[in-house]
Amino acid sequence: MEWVERLNESMRYIEEHLTGEIDHKELGRIACCSAYHFQRMFTYMAGVSLAEYLRRRRMSLAAADLQGGDAKILDIAQKYGYSSPTAFNRAFQGIHGIAPSAVRNEGVSIKSYPPITFTISVKGVEEMNYRIETKDSFRIVGLSAPLQKELENNFMIVPDLWQKAAADGTIPKLAGMMDTPPMGLLGVSACNEEAEQWKYFIAVSTTKECGEYEEYIVPASTWAIFTGSGTNQSIQELEQRIVTEWLPTSGYEYANAPDIEVYLNADPENAQYEVWIPVTKKG
Repeated sequence: MEWVERLNESMRYIEEHLTGEIDHKELGRIACCSAYHFQRMFTYMAGVSLAEYLRRRRMSLAAADLQGGDAKILDIAQKYGYSSPTAFNRAFQGIHGIAPSAVRNEGVSIKSYPPITFTISVKGVEEMNYRIETKDSFRIVGLSAPLQKELENNFMIVPDLWQKAAADGTIPKLAGMMDTPPMGLLGVSACNEEAEQWKYFIAVSTTKECGEYEEYIVPASTWAIFTGSGTNQSIQELEQRIVTEWLPTSGYEYANAPDIEVYLNADPENAQYEVWIPVTKKG
């Protein structure tokens, strides 16, 4: 239950700071993981991105403020972090479907999104195959794209990078450079807590010169390695199950190292893959 208690403590932090700045690093600290892993874990467990959840909560409170008083719309916008009335109006209409000025009309319907509370749900009917391995650091070479600190903004960046790599011949070039384990095409989310710039790599593990590509050293870590097969949708489902079913009761928590996807064959419709989650034993 400690794991769930940490998540709920992070939700209390959010509630206390909805009219101020939400520090993603502080959320990670409360949950004992990086800001990146917190956002990813939250999205899988809540079914909505952290950024969208914050919008929903703030717009729920803004609507209540508009209904219950005579405060100016601009003042309420600024209260919830919107310096631009246009941005506030767009966010408000995106949640409630009406303009803020219409809320004070009698009989107008608005939406309310209450705070999230996490509980453990017993699942696990379907087996999950995994192993725990501790590995030294290793060098990867490949193509990268910068990631933004709010994961919601990255939903198109990673698919676009894969499309680019497939279209311009990068994937077979990288496959020809691969000469050290893990032997497969790698998708690496290099979002360590201390990293100035988060990046996503399509890469291989190699000792060869990087040439036109970029190199990155994956730090030594202990990994929970899960195996799977199927399409891209299948790997996303496996990652969600790891976070929602395995991690809460595993005795492990996220470590400060990249998430890695290892694609063991080239067939996109029947991929054989591994998902590497960096873990450390709970203290």
